[in-house]
Amino acid sequence: MDIINKINKLKKEKNAIILTHCYQNIEIDEVSDFVGDSLYLSKMASKTDADIIVFAGVYFMAQSAKLLSPQKKVLLPNLASGCLMADMINIDELKAFKANYPNIPVVCYINSTAEIKAHSDICATSSNAIEVVQSLGVDKVLFVPDTYLGKYVESKLKNVEVITYNGFCPTHLRIRKEDVLSAREKYPDALILAHPECHGEVIKLADFVGSTKEIMDYSKKTKSKRFVIATEKGVCDRLNRDSKNENWSKEFILIKDNIVCPNMKHNSLEDIYNVLLNENNEIDIKEEIASPARKCIEKMLYIKSSKI
Repeated sequence: MDIINKINKLKKEKNAIILTHCYQNIEIDEVSDFVGDSLYLSKMASKTDADIIVFAGVYFMAQSAKLLSPQKKVLLPNLASGCLMADMINIDELKAFKANYPNIPVVCYINSTAEIKAHSDICATSSNAIEVVQSLGVDKVLFVPDTYLGKYVESKLKNVEVITYNGFCPTHLRIRKEDVLSAREKYPDALILAHPECHGEVIKLADFVGSTKEIMDYSKKTKSKRFVIATEKGVCDRLNRDSKNENWSKEFILIKDNIVCPNMKHNSLEDIYNVLLNENNEIDIKEEIASPARKCIEKMLYIKSSKI
């Protein structure tokens, strides 16, 4: 029995589901119940009636699933799957940042630990950060940890100052202005689609800016036939696979070969099988952290759902 059949058998036996982020190795989709970006997977984690959630992603994502389904067993296939951006801020640094700007609400990017969420007012993802900041009804917010997403939000809002912490995604910052200009010259008929974690100069030159899911949805519905993808390789891989399987006759080109998040690629089918078989690598969050962190995420989900 091959490993995919073994995983599917264990899923049925243990009433388990697998949530998979779009940056994961593409073969993991074969055993996944839901594949998407952070917001979509957060929603699926909150709705599931499974006993076990295996989160094929990075540590903060598995933590978020546990916060939203505290009664469920949440497993991370590979504990080495961290997030360099999330690691750029700790509690002491957040407290110091808040102390420099007292009485200003803190918007926390979902790419952060439960501890950071517990000391923030509301969570946000790349697909809803603008709506989240708007919902606060204030003229200043603090945004942690990603300065580039925070400044992108500020550029889209009138009369709101977004004061950002100096965190960033090393993978997205490998994409430079020169790469976009080179892609324009090499593929003049292509649309350039970029993630808001990219450098501001890249965002200004892109034809479309959005979260991983928004990029995928946009490329599917637009009539253009060629796209340059300025985000993690997993998005490009999935779009090319779907284009082939569904006869879209569309071409998706990764803007640079090295736009790969190493932590997102830690998980493998073997890791998923082993963690589901042994039920190890369980996510555990102390209740004094879990309770305020859960409220931080739930506030975000309520705002987003109220707009649908």
